[in-house]
Amino acid sequence: MAKRTIGDIEKIWSNVEGVKKLSDRVVGIGPFGLGMDSLLTWIPVVGTVYSVGAGGWLMTQAMRASASPATLGRMAAYLGLDIVTGEVPLAGDIVDTLFPGHLMAAKALQKDIESTHWVEASASDAKASGEHERHLETVRSDPKLRRVVYLHD
Repeated sequence: MAKRTIGDIEKIWSNVEGVKKLSDRVVGIGPFGLGMDSLLTWIPVVGTVYSVGAGGWLMTQAMRASASPATLGRMAAYLGLDIVTGEVPLAGDIVDTLFPGHLMAAKALQKDIESTHWVEASASDAKASGEHERHLETVRSDPKLRRVVYLHD
């Protein structure tokens, strides 16, 4: 596997932002928004294909960004609920129109990315050089950070 960089993580964050807007915020009305997910849910099969495809893509990005297991679980719950509600005739379509599952999953991933201290090295190299403790101290001293991820592992 090619070594990842912080630039790769920034690109993932940006791409997820695009899907978030496309799926659930093409048209914003105050705190509510409508997007492709809301519009396509009314077309049988097409809405499901879009929801599953966009959800699968978000999960793939989460795996590429080494999202935490808790974030992956939260994203799966949001996306699963989004997909399942769309399968119920009429009432499910209404709920799917109003439930921004892709938006919530994307925000969870972006929050995970923002709360991670990214290091362009491998954990074994950082531990061998003594840098690992410095990275841990960085996380401990910044309340916004929760974990360290080594991009070359």
